[in-house]
Amino acid sequence: MTYIEVSGITKDYNHGRGIFDLSLEIAEGEVFGFVGTNGAGKTTTIRHMMGFLKPDKGKAHIKGLNCWNDAAKIKKHVGYIPGEIAFPDAPTGTEFLKRQAALLGLKDMNYTNRIIEILQLDPTANLKRMSKGMKQKTAIVAAFMADPEILILDEPTTGLDPLMRVGFVDLLNEEKKKGKTIFMSTHLFEEVENTCDKVALIKDGKLIAVKSTAEIRHNQDKTFKLEFLSHDDYVSFTAQAPDYIKFEEKREGQNQAVVEVNDKDINAFLSHLKGFPIKFLRENKYTLEQYFNSIYREGKSNA
Repeated sequence: MTYIEVSGITKDYNHGRGIFDLSLEIAEGEVFGFVGTNGAGKTTTIRHMMGFLKPDKGKAHIKGLNCWNDAAKIKKHVGYIPGEIAFPDAPTGTEFLKRQAALLGLKDMNYTNRIIEILQLDPTANLKRMSKGMKQKTAIVAAFMADPEILILDEPTTGLDPLMRVGFVDLLNEEKKKGKTIFMSTHLFEEVENTCDKVALIKDGKLIAVKSTAEIRHNQDKTFKLEFLSHDDYVSFTAQAPDYIKFEEKREGQNQAVVEVNDKDINAFLSHLKGFPIKFLRENKYTLEQYFNSIYREGKSNA
């Protein structure tokens, strides 16, 4: 079942700024990553989902509800972390979270306290004087505290140190196990690789690729780094390599090579290597960042 659907949305701010004919589908229980540089259109897309912006054309729906017309109803199902955090006037983080709980009708604070513990947040601090990281943690708690079935997160780890980012990823994976539907924008590929089922790349307001993370990880073209025991073997291998072996890099001084081989040729490649004494052979795993960097540079659409 499709839980979040963005259909042909355009919001044109002129001079090439905005989002253009953008369409996305996020299934129930899916964790969906939304990747792009600053200004690519990530926040504009999310603000349409939250009903803060009305599109020039196109529509967005969450659980079958129109994101503009039914924004109030949708917010009952959604936990949201904005890209720019601006808290209302409250003396402390604790007071702010109490007010949020009251608005949400939340009486049991056990889960809230657990998230506070995971993030190592001191909510008793003055809300206005909190550091950027502390404010981000408070926003995370506010979004997760009512255990909503849908999470929409705009750069949720901004301002968090690396250790807290790990804690957040663990928290997100807990939500994933519960079957939550999660839409997360980020510029950190590692977060996407460790959490998301599917990921989309946006560039200049246009969707240029949508892929499952599993499909990207299991790229058919494998890259291997190998080192030969002798220079003669290195020279012989590089001079006589079959056509299916593509050289990405040659390091003659180190008797090393980096090669690309398609899945269908792996057995032939390994058989060919038996004729050469090698010091080591290691596969360089293909990453999400490598995939999107190649797509981004080419600027072509794979959506």
